[in-house]
Amino acid sequence: MTPTQLRAFHLVAESGSFSAAARASGLSQPNLSSQVTALEQRYGVRLFDRRGRTVVPTETGRQLHGITTRLFAVQDEARALLAGEQALTRGHLRIAADSAHHVVPIMAALRTRAEGLTFALAIDNSAVVLERVLRHEADVAVMAKSVSDPRLHAVRLRTDRVVLFVPAGHPLARRRSAPLRALAGQSLVLRERGSITREVLEQAMAAAEVRPDAIVEVQTREGVREAVAAGFGIGAVFAAELGEDRRFRPVAVADANLDVAEYAVCLQERRRVALVRAFMDEAVRLAAG
Repeated sequence: MTPTQLRAFHLVAESGSFSAAARASGLSQPNLSSQVTALEQRYGVRLFDRRGRTVVPTETGRQLHGITTRLFAVQDEARALLAGEQALTRGHLRIAADSAHHVVPIMAALRTRAEGLTFALAIDNSAVVLERVLRHEADVAVMAKSVSDPRLHAVRLRTDRVVLFVPAGHPLARRRSAPLRALAGQSLVLRERGSITREVLEQAMAAAEVRPDAIVEVQTREGVREAVAAGFGIGAVFAAELGEDRRFRPVAVADANLDVAEYAVCLQERRRVALVRAFMDEAVRLAAG
């Protein structure tokens, strides 16, 4: 194999199509296609499934993408070291987060520093977000989950608290706080397993031996809000995320510690890459106020 073939494969895997990779790199689409084809033929493998104008890495392609991501990250790190502390002017950052609320301000601050930066943002529960970083599918992440994995570098940003929220006409809506036992026999609307809000609330209920009547599981935060508004049950959310929505009333849990820390995370091996380092630094700066 040649470095040119690996670079062509990496560009296509990052962009999701040969045409997008050609536009992003300034190379011709036939050139990229011939380099990837030569690599596939040399080793008798298929690296992409072609689906119309888009491509999806095969399992072999996905594993190779993880390797090329590390390879070119090391090149970026070497380039940054030799070039010194040059100002950011361009680049593409893949971000995973368990909430847009906490990560978008960081992206906006980076964009102010360099308008040439582009971003791809994936929102999911904390378990999936962490997996994206470990699989090299995201460069950085912001999530409410502490990590002890030696492969990861994590910086604590701030602390938020899980609160309950109910429709304005719910009996609990007249109370600013309630004991955890108020959830006994109630229907709850919660995210899927892997969500930190669900994990924290369920651990507290288990410790207090509080059993709800039923749990309605919804895949997204927006879905949880709409289900609560429709009267399916009591929801749980981070206090900073509830916002000003007249349909709901927040209810603090008075007798349980539902505080959760928020972290910015990246791979140890990528923490000195210029754009990754800039994101982590900006996250810390904004958290410090």
